[in-house]
Amino acid sequence: MRIAPKIELDAAVQRELTALARRGRVEARVQQRAKIVLLAAEGWQNKDIAAEVDLDRRQVALWRQRFLEGGVEALMHDAPRPGRTPSVTTAEFESSIVDMTLHEKPIAATHWSTRTLAAQLGVGPTTIRRVWKRNGLKPHRQSTFKLSRDPRFEDKLLDVVGLYLNPPERALVLSCDEKSQIQALNRTQPGLPMKKGRAGTVTHDYKRHGTTTLFAALNTLDGTVISMCQPQHRHAEWLQFLRLIQRKTPKHLQLHLIVDNYGTHTHPDVQAWLAKHPRFVMHFTPTSASWLNMVERFFRDISENRIRRDSFTSVAELEFAIDLYVAHHNANPKPFIWTKSATDILAKVTRAKAALARSTR
Repeated sequence: MRIAPKIELDAAVQRELTALARRGRVEARVQQRAKIVLLAAEGWQNKDIAAEVDLDRRQVALWRQRFLEGGVEALMHDAPRPGRTPSVTTAEFESSIVDMTLHEKPIAATHWSTRTLAAQLGVGPTTIRRVWKRNGLKPHRQSTFKLSRDPRFEDKLLDVVGLYLNPPERALVLSCDEKSQIQALNRTQPGLPMKKGRAGTVTHDYKRHGTTTLFAALNTLDGTVISMCQPQHRHAEWLQFLRLIQRKTPKHLQLHLIVDNYGTHTHPDVQAWLAKHPRFVMHFTPTSASWLNMVERFFRDISENRIRRDSFTSVAELEFAIDLYVAHHNANPKPFIWTKSATDILAKVTRAKAALARSTR
């Protein structure tokens, strides 16, 4: 049977331990250790001390031994704990991580994760995460782009941006487009409302009740919107929308419409109607350059703020919600301010084309 080592205290150490065991501002764990040593000095066995201070017998034996080896000071701090030796990432090794992240791919995936790259290099995932953070690398994220191949890209860009930055006098500039296939989706069950610590919920499944197309013309001067919902977006509906714009705008003003290259905008019937209404002047954005049409910003807002998270039992209910949103928007309109010059945009497109050309070599 093992016998615990005997502890003998002189008067000074006895007073110090007694003070630690009773002092109110001492950590509870230090008080507990001081009591262990005091009871051990009185001849208590470890099992009895453990019951008295509510600890395991092995912990009592540990602190008894720590006191014998280091005195009162040993009771004040925990012993250093063993752990994995921290890895040191050298500049050369960090460079190899960055190079592998940028120029190589795992065998069965399109991009590295911290764990897959760590396993490949024989380091911990935390090391990879820190290197990526220092170098601004996020392999899990991807953004989209599309460079226009329109041969008249520059001319159309200068035309549209010129309307935004220097609109003609005695005229309105209207950014026009259709937001097609807006679905009237009805969730299969009511969602739970948002509460503290929890986001609102909706079911992942839904029932479709049809679609509608929103025609919109954004006044770039004051931000007001002329809108119309139709079940389709053929040239016939586009002509109806042009007639609506004709009725909703002052007759003495010329109208400059910014539109994309969708076929309905250039249909022969549309061209014939425009020839009879010379105050309409059409300006076409370059192909694959929807970002140049300012009304797309309005479409994003109505999708995010009104349509995407709601539930609709019919197309009529959806169209009513759209009409209410437009009416609320027009009650206090705020125009979108275009700030980029055509020169700045052309410079950015030139850099993008050069980067694309280098990546395809």
